[in-house]
Amino acid sequence: MEPEFPIDFIVYGTPPSLQRKGVKGKTEWKQAVKDACAPLLPEMHFATARPLGVTLYYFPDGEMEGDIDNIVKLTLDALCMYLFQDDHQIERVVVQKFEADRVFTFSSPSATLVDCALGDKPALYIRISDNLDEGL
Repeated sequence: MEPEFPIDFIVYGTPPSLQRKGVKGKTEWKQAVKDACAPLLPEMHFATARPLGVTLYYFPDGEMEGDIDNIVKLTLDALCMYLFQDDHQIERVVVQKFEADRVFTFSSPSATLVDCALGDKPALYIRISDNLDEGL
């Protein structure tokens, strides 16, 4: 059974840098992403072959350390062969950080995004959609 899109969920914690030595933090992050996504998927799901768009909104617990682009690679790698078959299916990635001292508004946030923005930090909001025009 293929997952129904869009899917949105929250991963709590700080994504590790790709340049970080060793694999422990990277492996733990990838598992945390899968664990957060798992309850939204059919029990016997298979990875989709459809083109997808991904939105990543990071809410750090203070000023963000590291580069925002480090969030993308490990998060997508975690979902490859789990939610989608290959990275080349990802046609759009939107990534943004929302540090606490900056004012921001969302025009029509999902309940999950509201929970992420108002909840415990650090947290990463992830939305995966097969509507490639979403947000344009």
